[in-house]
Amino acid sequence: MTQEINNSAPQEQFEEIKPLENTTNTDPETIHTDFSELSLKEIIQNFQDLLERKDQHEMYKFADSIKAAFYKTLKKEKIAAGMTLPVQDEKEEEESGEENIVSSNPFAELERGFKELYNRYKIERTSFLQVLERNKEDNLRQKNEIIDELKGLLDKQEDLQHTFPSFRELQNRWKMVGPVPQANSKDLWDTYQFLIEKFYDFVKINNELRDLDLKKNLEIKTDLCEKAEQLMDEPNVVQAFRKLQKYHEEWRELGPVPKELREDIWNRFKLATSNINKRQQDHFEGLKEDQKSNLDLKTSICERAESIAATEGDDRDWNALSKSMENLQIEWKGIGFASKKDNQRIYDRFRAACDKFYNAKRDYYSNFKKVMQDNLDKKLALCEQAEALRGSEDWKKTTDQLIAMQKRWKEIGPVARKQSDLVWKRFRAACDLFFENKAKHFSTVEESYDDNLKKKQDLIDEINSFKPESKSAENLEALKDFQQRWNEIGYVPLKDKERIQAAYRHAVDVKFADVRSSDNENKLVRFRKHIKELQSSNKGDRGIKVERDKLLQKFRQLEQDIALLENNKGFFAKSKNADSIFSDIDKKISIAREELVQIEEKIKLIDKQYE
Repeated sequence: MTQEINNSAPQEQFEEIKPLENTTNTDPETIHTDFSELSLKEIIQNFQDLLERKDQHEMYKFADSIKAAFYKTLKKEKIAAGMTLPVQDEKEEEESGEENIVSSNPFAELERGFKELYNRYKIERTSFLQVLERNKEDNLRQKNEIIDELKGLLDKQEDLQHTFPSFRELQNRWKMVGPVPQANSKDLWDTYQFLIEKFYDFVKINNELRDLDLKKNLEIKTDLCEKAEQLMDEPNVVQAFRKLQKYHEEWRELGPVPKELREDIWNRFKLATSNINKRQQDHFEGLKEDQKSNLDLKTSICERAESIAATEGDDRDWNALSKSMENLQIEWKGIGFASKKDNQRIYDRFRAACDKFYNAKRDYYSNFKKVMQDNLDKKLALCEQAEALRGSEDWKKTTDQLIAMQKRWKEIGPVARKQSDLVWKRFRAACDLFFENKAKHFSTVEESYDDNLKKKQDLIDEINSFKPESKSAENLEALKDFQQRWNEIGYVPLKDKERIQAAYRHAVDVKFADVRSSDNENKLVRFRKHIKELQSSNKGDRGIKVERDKLLQKFRQLEQDIALLENNKGFFAKSKNADSIFSDIDKKISIAREELVQIEEKIKLIDKQYE
């Protein structure tokens, strides 16, 4: 339970009002600092920034939490790097100040840098505490001197008109002196209050001066009452409570008020204090309820994570399970803290379930690497076979063989990403060389290609002569008609392929720019709306990153699809009977290229938003 400000007796009885010692388990203004989510470099940077700010209170508050987070993250990353040490060795390494990390350890420099920062903190903390203790001893000396002067002032027999200003000056000096050692605080305060009380009650003070002083004290205490009452409107409960502590400290330093008003003014201040105390108590009771609810929610997440981690079998859908685990982690981050005694325990439970799952996944893919190596060996064998056939002039037989090889290539599973492009380019180069030679051989016997070239040129001229209508819907229909007619025209000579295709695209872009841009713009508007919905949801920036990764993956897949379609065109003999097939392939390539442009626009939209 939080400690309340003592409001049980009037100030004029000089009962000490103890400051608050907030024993609640969470400070609402600082509970959101979570170093465990940072990388090693980010933790070190945060620690360095903390030391450079020179805020001793802030350093003391976070230093140990930073240290614990650093070594926990260090241990996790060492395990991920396959550098796990025995538990006892890790503990000795963490607690030792000696540099015993071998040069091959990639974390050595980070760990050394952190230890230097932490030693610097301990030196600065020790120095600060030493200075603080010296200041307290000096304050004790000053306050003892003031008490001695007060005693001397009480023994003086001179005119009180000269004594009272000296008395007030001593009071002001007392207020300006800072705290003293805790062991001397109460006795020193009791002595000081006794002398102040004795001065007012036993010295024959001038009535006029006394009345003025009592009146002034009443005005100041009335003002403190008003300030304390206004704290009920302070939105920050903890801030209101801290301000009330300061008002109590000011009250303690003030002298008495007129006797007939002492009880009333104190009761008013005490009532305001009681209201703030109750509000503060209610606040932390509500906080405890929230923390209990958070604990229940996190316990439920732990149970679901443990269920996912316990899934067994070689047929596990790792992508789906990983997605479920990621969703649980996102849900976890959206829940507030549990109580201090439960928060670390429940986090460790959730972390253990996550570690168990990802360790199992890592083991699975470790074995999967062996399978990918086997796949690589099979694809290299196909490359060698294709390279052996690339100079063949047995067009029919070799074409069938290469097509069969390509089919086997598709049936072989994946290989490592860094090898995938290299081995594919090698296989494709061998196939391309054969089909290019084949195309050159048959180019002389395909007179129909020249006719197709003329048809496509005529269609381009027709597009250039087209006059767009005022209605975009009619223009869109016209564009679709031109596209269909273009795709129905057969293959053209290889040397004219790029030129005629470029001319066609230019004509379409000039005549139907508004139609195509309007359609693309509508798609982009819908996509922007989708991004905003993601950003405002609990997925936030992480959801947008996932969306971008999906788009990038689809972009790369489309590039591979286009390359495969263009390569497949060489797998068929250049004859009139194949024109319909070529037309269909060209249509698919055209559609894929347009989709590539749209995906690129969406990726640029996301990147521009987060520049």
